[in-house]
Amino acid sequence: MNYLDKVNKTTLDYFKILEPEFPEWLLDYINTPEMLKQQYISITCGTIYSDLFESDYFFSSLDHGIAVALIVWHFTHDRKQTLSGLFHDIATPVFKHCIDFLNGDYVTQESTEELTTKIITDSKEIMALLKRDNIKVSEVDDYHIYPIADNDTPKLSSDRLEYSLSNALMTYRLLEKEDIQEIYNDITVLKDENGVQELGFKTKEIASKFVKTTSRLSVIYREDRTRYSMKLIADIVKKLNEEKVITKQNLYEMKEQDVIDIIKNSKYSNIYNIWEKAKEVKTSKEKPDGVYSVKLDTKVRYINPLVQENRISNICKTTNQMIKDNLSYDMSNYVYLDLKF
Repeated sequence: MNYLDKVNKTTLDYFKILEPEFPEWLLDYINTPEMLKQQYISITCGTIYSDLFESDYFFSSLDHGIAVALIVWHFTHDRKQTLSGLFHDIATPVFKHCIDFLNGDYVTQESTEELTTKIITDSKEIMALLKRDNIKVSEVDDYHIYPIADNDTPKLSSDRLEYSLSNALMTYRLLEKEDIQEIYNDITVLKDENGVQELGFKTKEIASKFVKTTSRLSVIYREDRTRYSMKLIADIVKKLNEEKVITKQNLYEMKEQDVIDIIKNSKYSNIYNIWEKAKEVKTSKEKPDGVYSVKLDTKVRYINPLVQENRISNICKTTNQMIKDNLSYDMSNYVYLDLKF
């Protein structure tokens, strides 16, 4: 079955905003086993499973990859760049960036990307499609080489734009569909300070609206409840791995629900259940005694987009202050719940 035939209407309507005429050639790549496995992984890095978070919309890693590909296609109509966007998270394991935490990669959160090339080259289906389309693996296995697909923070890329829009619309409900359409219609391809292509805005007003939303999202991505949840999931998985209940390979093969079932049938079920039903985390300047606590910095995701030839921070004092307030978020507290391993 074509994956798009079973995508729910909200996600499908969102895809149509990004690209009204879906590129049919992309479907063969989407419907490969390696891509379809991503439909069972939430972009929320596992946080969707706890009452600490208001999000209950399952937008999958596959949905994200398709949406990034649609944005790239919309602005470039280049198959290689579009496929690099589709494949950029093909190596994502269950709980997404939680596994970066497991690997000790709290800040860059790129540790799982190392497997991208291997997964592509090991796929008979993908390799056959690439051969058919006369495309080399090296032209699609690293989206960092295409600045419209990806670039360095705080620039705006298709990847950064996509997770901002989908999280604002569906996960945290900060914007309505009409807002997404308004923002997307204002996006254009510009050139940055070094003459490199970059997505940016036509108008200061819409750029400021976008930054207001992404600044709120940026805090959500690293606030106390998020850092605690991601580290807790990572540590539970690490314990299960050390006890040979789950292998690292399992994390790339199983559905998230499969791993949750294993956790709930393990000695860590009570820990998981407390986190699952928690309504708020606790914080302390001092390390709390007798409980599992988390204190760490994590990746700072923020966007300072171009408006024509200028960064929004240079031409709008209000937006500049939004960015400063976002970057000043305090991550120095210990975060905990009343649980221990």
